[in-house]
Amino acid sequence: MDPAGPEEAVAASAARNRNWGRWGDDDVLGTLNFIDDAKRAHAARLVRRGAAFSLSQRFDMNGPQKGWRRRTNPVHTMLDTGVDAALGNQGFPHGIGGADDVIAMPLQCSTQWDGLGHIFDHGRAWNGRPAEKVVTSEGDQVTGIETAAAAITGRGVLLDVGRALGTDGELPDGFAITTEHLAATIARQGGTARVGRGDIVCVRTGQLTRARRDGWGDYAGGAAPGLSFTTADWLHDTEIAAVATDTWGFEVRPNEFDHAFQPLHQVAIPNIGLFIGEMWDLDALAADCASDGVYEFQLVAAPLPITGAVGSPVNPIALK
Repeated sequence: MDPAGPEEAVAASAARNRNWGRWGDDDVLGTLNFIDDAKRAHAARLVRRGAAFSLSQRFDMNGPQKGWRRRTNPVHTMLDTGVDAALGNQGFPHGIGGADDVIAMPLQCSTQWDGLGHIFDHGRAWNGRPAEKVVTSEGDQVTGIETAAAAITGRGVLLDVGRALGTDGELPDGFAITTEHLAATIARQGGTARVGRGDIVCVRTGQLTRARRDGWGDYAGGAAPGLSFTTADWLHDTEIAAVATDTWGFEVRPNEFDHAFQPLHQVAIPNIGLFIGEMWDLDALAADCASDGVYEFQLVAAPLPITGAVGSPVNPIALK
């Protein structure tokens, strides 16, 4: 891989891993097509103890965003409160009162999915469609996140690379996770960590653990451990349905090429058709997996069906 040649590397990887037409010209789900009824039923049978883990960060003003690309932390405002009720300001009969609130936030400011309309490759969206005919000022007219509202539930697999290869469970910023690192983690974790068709793979780097301890710093867009660009073939060949990490941007930062920005996104989303989750909180789940040695679970991670959105907040639930 030539660090000075991102254009050539992206083009070669995209051509090698492109899934355009694989599920028909009208497809809007990409690799989520790998999750069928049988796989969802199998995932449900993985629940043995009934233990549940939320894999979401909090949605509040104390989040990681600092305004880059106009991404801010959520602003939560109360419309009606208990004070209004106590003072009789609400005008309701027979003493009933209530509270209401509103939130304003970018859809990708905390734990979220990247939808298939989020990234383009040379003006082409998923399945080879012209980007300008997919996402307009009215939103994603073809692959809006609402099309995946019922699709992202199945067998989840945790690959705790931070615990397997890092120091005190954390990989340093700039650590590029290769296919060999993923294989070594699977081997260390055992049979329940096998990865295959239709799985939703969660990769823990430990960066979120560090950010919680030391402060957000440059978590949103700064240096981070993450998947190497060279894992594009693995992401394609394993036929996984989706992948998520505990980092802001999924892939290693700084990126591995000179003068490049998120090249793995450029291959994974518009060419492979892969859904990418970012800023997932995998720590409690990872501790449980390390304790009982079981790294597979039922994962329910439905996006909000926001019509035309290219991404969505999510509260993923892992059930063991």
